[in-house]
Amino acid sequence: MQKFALMTNFNITEKANAAVAVADRIIAQGGEVLIAAFHREKLMRMNKSREEFRYLPIDSVYAEADVLIVLGGDGTILEAGRRAAQRGIPILGINLGRLGYMAELEMSELDQLSRLFSGEYRIEERSMLRVELLSAGGELRAFCDALNDAVISNGSVSRMIDLELCEGDETVTTYRADGLIIATPTGSTAYSMSAGGAVVDPRVACICATPICPHSFIARPLLFPDDAVLRVKNICNREKMLYLTVDGRMNFELYRNQSVRITKSSKTTRLIRLKNSDFYRKLRKKMNDSNV
Repeated sequence: MQKFALMTNFNITEKANAAVAVADRIIAQGGEVLIAAFHREKLMRMNKSREEFRYLPIDSVYAEADVLIVLGGDGTILEAGRRAAQRGIPILGINLGRLGYMAELEMSELDQLSRLFSGEYRIEERSMLRVELLSAGGELRAFCDALNDAVISNGSVSRMIDLELCEGDETVTTYRADGLIIATPTGSTAYSMSAGGAVVDPRVACICATPICPHSFIARPLLFPDDAVLRVKNICNREKMLYLTVDGRMNFELYRNQSVRITKSSKTTRLIRLKNSDFYRKLRKKMNDSNV
């Protein structure tokens, strides 16, 4: 029996109802449904719990699941994707957000779930970044993986900062800008795109660097090969501390003369694809929908 973990914000009634609708389809096909134990009381109060549900500690959910089904927008998929990547668990995204670039299904397409049981699907590997926070002396202070991007900025205050970008031992450029985004091809359709960066096909092996509101006409987005070793140093004299934000969720303080080293991660996010829709067809649809 295949084990399917359901991830969503069960505190939002619409999302909880959507998750239960998916669970009922899985149970009907003979699958087992795993849900984090801290959601049990909420589902019981809503009269949405099922005797077939297995409630487990969150770490056990990831340890036992064969497939992770995530209901929400891209942010929800990003959050689950980092943990799933540690164990190589494939993810099926069901869009409950707005654009949903990484989601495979809409709620109107739940009939497609039967293909998980017949094996009629493929796995798409998405590259990730290893993001390392280094001290002024080069010692490793913290690290994590990113599916979308790492952003160095002044936090909530929109104020010009100074950064140095290096590749290996060579200085590439210095930026005076509101910040700098280092993104994967997956992340190229997120904050990087909003800042004027290139939209990159996920099959392209590269790392994207996009300045945010640069104070220069010649500062442009850059693409590096995915074996590049990038280092972004805080050289800002006006601000003692900047912020490193990874995938919009994890935040680190970046003090003057400290650096962020960014390389391709050894881990990947594995997305389940049930349909034949290609990246460009989805891109056109999502872009047109966002202009409505």
